[in-house]
Amino acid sequence: MKDMCVKFYLSDSAYITALRLVAGAVCSAHDIDVDTSEDFKVCVTESAIILKNCGFETATVTFRGGDGVSCTVEGGGGSPKESQNEFSLALISALVGECAIAKRGEIIERVSLKI
Repeated sequence: MKDMCVKFYLSDSAYITALRLVAGAVCSAHDIDVDTSEDFKVCVTESAIILKNCGFETATVTFRGGDGVSCTVEGGGGSPKESQNEFSLALISALVGECAIAKRGEIIERVSLKI
């Protein structure tokens, strides 16, 4: 599978729902089991919520297939600020095999996930 990239506004929750559907479709295309797929979808949407909480206006989400499925969720625009995201971060780290958080100072700018 080639990389698949989706860019959307974080202000509309309908886009976050659509992002969840895309994440599920990518998992399905790579024969990821249902339980792992559900965990991945939760983590992708939580990553978008983290960026929204940090004041970003848009998110660019890139999915990659190959050895498992990976995803990078990166914030853009808006007025980035520090935000409390402990619950979302704990949930993500509990549900995916690999997670990397990129920060500028204390502001989370990008979340990378791999199952």
